[in-house]
Amino acid sequence: MAASAFDEIEFFRAIQASGARALLIGRRALVLLGLPVLTADCGFWIGIDDIARFNAACQPFGLVPTRTPEEARRAGRYVLENDEHVDVLVARSVPVVGQGPAVAFDALWAARCTIGLRDGVVVSTPSIDGLILTKQIAARPNDLEDIRLLKALGAPGD
Repeated sequence: MAASAFDEIEFFRAIQASGARALLIGRRALVLLGLPVLTADCGFWIGIDDIARFNAACQPFGLVPTRTPEEARRAGRYVLENDEHVDVLVARSVPVVGQGPAVAFDALWAARCTIGLRDGVVVSTPSIDGLILTKQIAARPNDLEDIRLLKALGAPGD
């Protein structure tokens, strides 16, 4: 199978134009912040009522959802894929590993940051503090390293 000619800028433009509340999370967000990490996948946390809007924005890129919107709401997540892979979190909140409060989408959205790319394309991400919280959801070894890198960008509360 030949790889698609995936244009990430156009992908982000389509999401921006859709009006979906979509936060880029995971290592792809760290890459846009300039951190020295590698990833091939993309991850978004979207508003629970924005699934259809988000999927419609991704459809021209041949990305097919693995769950219906209703199934995604029940599961709290789904994947959009072809030869690209986009993890999509749709839960209102997600607990972190260990102790601490759950991470809530609405709180992350309220404190979001934007990263300007080229040609007027803007990508929304959680704040650095918010990205740290999202990394505490699974707290895998690479997440702990990502937290260290994020803290080097700015201490929580900065």
